[in-house]
Amino acid sequence: MNRSSAAVVVGIDGSRAATDAALWAVDEAVRRDVPLRLVNAVDSGAGAAGLAAARAAVGAAVAEVESTARRVRVQSEILPGRPVQALRTASREAAMLCVGSVGMAHGQRGSIGSTATGLASSANCPVAIIHAHHERPMPHGWVVVEMSESCAAEPTLRRGVEEALLHDAPLRVVATWKSRFPDIHDRRAVTDGNRLARARLNRRLTEWRRRHPDLDVQAAAVPGGFANYLARHADRIHLVVVAHDRTDGVAELIGPVGCGGHADILVCEPQQPL
Repeated sequence: MNRSSAAVVVGIDGSRAATDAALWAVDEAVRRDVPLRLVNAVDSGAGAAGLAAARAAVGAAVAEVESTARRVRVQSEILPGRPVQALRTASREAAMLCVGSVGMAHGQRGSIGSTATGLASSANCPVAIIHAHHERPMPHGWVVVEMSESCAAEPTLRRGVEEALLHDAPLRVVATWKSRFPDIHDRRAVTDGNRLARARLNRRLTEWRRRHPDLDVQAAAVPGGFANYLARHADRIHLVVVAHDRTDGVAELIGPVGCGGHADILVCEPQQPL
């Protein structure tokens, strides 16, 4: 299946975050010249009232997208089944899947809904987890990429570069490292560790800088967890790009200990075995 010709799919449930996921996804669909497909999943036990509510939610989202006057082909569909299962199936033929960070059943600021959590670890395409508009930062904030030593690192960096170019945003590429010393507060050890990690990362960024000389790309290295970096720079971050195989998931990045409820998250597609 050629993902370059597939639709950008958005899960719609009537929440503000879901509608904003659709608005965020417009640029993704326009860039790829593919349809924007807005879908709602209805379980068999929802009945006529549930089906009517789903149609109303999708219709309202379509109206908001069309009000932007962007030249995007909008499709809509009601899928049978529970949201995670239905959207996971839709992801097999999607260029990207976009969902709100919280749905109608989750109103706590800075938390992540069960649908977003389930899809981040199981979808077959990139998954964008988008906050409601009033929680999102100003435009032109950073695109931040988490770099690791895994085989998914280069595809993740490639995706981050693409998103930074699409959104005309500065790119920050972050490597984390674990100290070999028991006292991480040893200032000299931290300085040396950051310097070495940043030097390795800059070597990996050389080719990307050559290809895109106008892109503002900077390397950063921090000891400890990636979420700590996001928390320190929460007000400057627009989008966080992470690999599909990050072992601790995305909940910590989008919750109170991570981005403080500000940044959107893009989880890259799983890597196919060679």
